Amino acid sequence: MSTKYVLDPADRRRLLASPAGWIACGFGSGLTPKAQGTFGSLAAILPWLLLRDLPLSAWIAIIAVAFGIGVWACDVAGRLLGVADHRSLVWDEFVGQWIALLPALFAPWWAVAVGFVLFRVFDVWKPWPIAWFDRRVKGGLGVMLDDVIAGIVAAIVLFAILHFTR
Repeated sequence: MSTKYVLDPADRRRLLASPAGWIACGFGSGLTPKAQGTFGSLAAILPWLLLRDLPLSAWIAIIAVAFGIGVWACDVAGRLLGVADHRSLVWDEFVGQWIALLPALFAPWWAVAVGFVLFRVFDVWKPWPIAWFDRRVKGGLGVMLDDVIAGIVAAIVLFAILHFTR
């Protein structure tokens, strides 16, 4: 059985044998030995860059669908590992990072870097209300929800930074 910090080879095989596990671990980006959330957030930037030119309405739809898939995938993967919010489950970082980068759709390149940093700060620091949801909501929804809120807070701060630097 896995711990929140250690993923042994049997856990990796079990996780990657399931489509839910493959998605939940961010297509392998969450399998790094350290800083899984950071690597998941970095991996999320690649599809964001490839799809950056989509309209905002398409991004809202992508985020909504990815959130629903993430609730399912992280719930299944958490049960497979026996740890509800294992560090290797980083699909929540993908969705949270995409939310944080929404203001960067209409901004210069440096907004992507600032959005990345802001999301990581709020995801790790977990100020209220992020920490409240992190402690109280469990399962796949709990895995996803705190990062969605961190993404929203990061997006608001990024929007403010962009507004005041124009």
